[in-house]
Amino acid sequence: MKQSTQDVEEFLPEIKAAVMSFFDKVPFNKFLGMKITRVEAGCVEMYLPMKEELIGNYFMGILHGGVISAMLDVTGGAMALVGAFRKLEHLSLDERIKRLAKISTIDLRVDYLRPGRGNAFYVVATLLRSGNKVAVTRSEFYNDQHELCAVGTGTYLCG
Repeated sequence: MKQSTQDVEEFLPEIKAAVMSFFDKVPFNKFLGMKITRVEAGCVEMYLPMKEELIGNYFMGILHGGVISAMLDVTGGAMALVGAFRKLEHLSLDERIKRLAKISTIDLRVDYLRPGRGNAFYVVATLLRSGNKVAVTRSEFYNDQHELCAVGTGTYLCG
């Protein structure tokens, strides 16, 4: 049975709370300075202000590729979590959280398109597929000039 848009919207605050809770418990996310700016049924968005500690090329002043990869992975994982959380709505909230606590990255492909130059960055992830055990997402990494700097496709174990 397919969910109506209204059903998804009513369920969304519960999903947002779960995603925020998972995200806030990861020390690495705080260390980098990532912040969730949007959680919707169809996308998750995260923001990262540039800081000196994140520079990968000192002479060029550009963001480290590992930070870009991490942002694509974390945002994609959050989107996979949204998709998986919705598929498990027949379970209690505690049971869903218990199952989804095991979410992990199976594979991540990153294509770097241009250097990470800017004062801030954001990533938008969408869900390509959410199955019983595996989810696949696409994430796009932009600078504050809205230039696409990298894209990632992530596969996540979520069931």
